[in-house]
Amino acid sequence: MCVSKTVLRNRIRFVRRKMYRKAHVLGMTHPETVACSQALDGLLNRYQDIA
Repeated sequence: MCVSKTVLRNRIRFVRRKMYRKAHVLGMTHPETVACSQALDGLLNRYQDIA
């Protein structure tokens, strides 16, 4: 699937904010925070591949 850089940047911003909120409420090592971090890593890797 081809995703534009703009769409990917917006997803990255959204997931990053979501991760920050989860970390603040649940803690840095909570499984939900870690899952968000892993999702963000995947998005960042995709962005870097198309950049």
